[in-house]
Amino acid sequence: MQAIDEQLDLRGTPCPLNFVRTKLKLQQMAAGQVLEVWLDGGEPVEQVPHSLAMAGFPVAAIEAREGFFALRVPRPALDSDP
Repeated sequence: MQAIDEQLDLRGTPCPLNFVRTKLKLQQMAAGQVLEVWLDGGEPVEQVPHSLAMAGFPVAAIEAREGFFALRVPRPALDSDP
């Protein structure tokens, strides 16, 4: 498992705002860095991974934790910048 470089707690943040904040954070990170995003269950964990993949940020892992989900998203290389 890759080390986590940044963490973003979006529990309680509604869709699509949680996706927008995640995408903006990823765009500020260096290529190859990994962002861990904390999301609520239900719509957020169902929609955000799909939306990220569609925007060019495939999710490497989704882990169920106590009361929330943690997504691990690597920042892609800059030449494929969405």
